[in-house]
Amino acid sequence: MPLRIAIIGAGPAGLTLGALLHKHAIPFTIFELRQKPTDEELSRPSGMLDLHEESGLAAIREGGLYDEFLKHTGDCAETQRVADKNGNILYSDDDDGINRPSDRPEIARHALLAILSSKVPQDSIKWGHKLLSARPTGISTETELDFGPHGKCTFDLVIGADGAWSTVRALLTDIRPHYAGIQNITLTIENITTRYPRLAALIGRGSFLSLGLRHGVITHRGPRDSARVYVFLTAEEGFSGEGKRVASVTKEELLSNEALLGRFGDSVKELVAVGVACDESVGRADGAVEVKPLYMLPIGAAWEHKPGVTIVGDAAHLMCPWAGEGVNLAMCDALLLAKVIVEEWEDGLDVGQFQAALDPLLRQFEEDMVTRAKEKAEETVNNGQMMFGEDGANGMASFFLSMGQDSGGLS
Repeated sequence: MPLRIAIIGAGPAGLTLGALLHKHAIPFTIFELRQKPTDEELSRPSGMLDLHEESGLAAIREGGLYDEFLKHTGDCAETQRVADKNGNILYSDDDDGINRPSDRPEIARHALLAILSSKVPQDSIKWGHKLLSARPTGISTETELDFGPHGKCTFDLVIGADGAWSTVRALLTDIRPHYAGIQNITLTIENITTRYPRLAALIGRGSFLSLGLRHGVITHRGPRDSARVYVFLTAEEGFSGEGKRVASVTKEELLSNEALLGRFGDSVKELVAVGVACDESVGRADGAVEVKPLYMLPIGAAWEHKPGVTIVGDAAHLMCPWAGEGVNLAMCDALLLAKVIVEEWEDGLDVGQFQAALDPLLRQFEEDMVTRAKEKAEETVNNGQMMFGEDGANGMASFFLSMGQDSGGLS
């Protein structure tokens, strides 16, 4: 019987792994909860990701996608502006209009998924498949996956690339993500240069951060002359001083309540107000705006190795986006795991022999991944403490001045 490999999740980690396995003619099946996205959906503005040379870009190069990748990197300049809560610019490397080369080029998440998908046979992806449960069968290293109406399937190697609330992770550990202390509202403004030139001038061509009072309004430029606006609200202080997290807030409360953005300047409030008005996807029938909590796994989260199952990306080391490491770690995980599998793969090899040879390599891969992720998680927490302090703007401005242009973004 041929080796059966299941990859759960068609995000950056799952698609990168699939593309690299396919390069070496290793069969696999990716199962994804979402329906297959249309070309129109993939062309819409989405979050921007800065890929790093030693991780995300290394995976792109290994997959033979670098030239195609470069075609999608012009939407967001690799520049930074830091402003205080009133919109006063404290740091900028975006003043001369020059696009400087960097080892951290920006790409829209949708564009990244599209180019990765182009290297994965479409019959190897099962869209609209929600994994309800996973359990060992008791036969060697086999795992049974239950996809509800799509039936149950058994695999010899299961890789969980299924994100923050990973079902596969439950096979290895009972560790779960915990609330990170910050909530987020995500907004999108399309055609900002022509429709809102004053706001476009404020935020510049790349990334913009308005920080203060333990909150922040952060933007990235993106496809369709768009701006992605993230409103981050530290919630330990609570909404209305009550120490509570909430699922929604009205625009009026968001912009007037002094516990939220009420003490921010008019230009930053206008940016948020326009974002709320333009982005119908975040609003509710009662006029409230959806607020989503951010989660993270414990720093250094590890588990007891089990043959035939592993996890990568957010399933293994979910963290906040303050250091721009999430997608890079995920793609690096996929790159290194693919190398481990390819090293022991041989067409027609007995499954038991393959598993015996793979297992020690898989164990070492997991140990190295935990160590690598721990370092980045600590960096991420430190960045978040700096950004969302009482005077986060001065802290970040000083940071960028000391680091030059080698700075991370949201991922």
